[in-house]
Amino acid sequence: MFDKLKEEIASIKARDPAVRSAWEVIFLYPSFKAVRSYRIAHWFHERGHFFIARWISQHSRHKTGIEIHPGAKIGKGLFIDHGAGVVIGETTEIGDNCTLYQNVTLGGTGKDLGKRHPTLGNNVMVGAGARVLGPFKIGDNSKIAANAVVLEEVPPNCTAVGVPARIVRINGVRVNNSDLDQVHIPDPVSQLICEQQMQIDRLTNELRELKKRLTADDIQDNHIR
Repeated sequence: MFDKLKEEIASIKARDPAVRSAWEVIFLYPSFKAVRSYRIAHWFHERGHFFIARWISQHSRHKTGIEIHPGAKIGKGLFIDHGAGVVIGETTEIGDNCTLYQNVTLGGTGKDLGKRHPTLGNNVMVGAGARVLGPFKIGDNSKIAANAVVLEEVPPNCTAVGVPARIVRINGVRVNNSDLDQVHIPDPVSQLICEQQMQIDRLTNELRELKKRLTADDIQDNHIR
């Protein structure tokens, strides 16, 4: 037990340059407290004591701002930096030495049954505000950029950015694909407004032509009379 505590403290110290001592991690870091509470809650969950497990996890959420479902499976060395707003779903699986930043959601899409949440491999980093939604895998050593929305599998050793997320690097090499432009992306709202404006212009022209024809017919009828 103490060896595991030392491993988790060492893991946090290795990835957070702001740490000054192990005591600071133990008493002041919400990540450490949330993961330790999760370990206890998960122990009860695995033995069918679901109410106690959820009570522990919810109590921890109120204390730390980090919500980890006791049914999730988490490996060693998880570091949740800052931690506020992090949500980890029931069927989430997280490998060893992963890093999550604040406001990360490892959730579901609401349409899957059974395995509903993502699986993270080893040494995965998920940036602040990112959303990983669905029962797919993020491969070992991959990185998810801040505020990305990941809706499909990411292979190992990749970097994914954007909404929806797209792979921009594989094994540290930038992907040469014009479809990966994150700036010059068509705006669907502007396109819809443009289409509607074109439709209005077409109808306006038709009305003008109809008005001209009706006016010409009226003139002709008056002339005959």
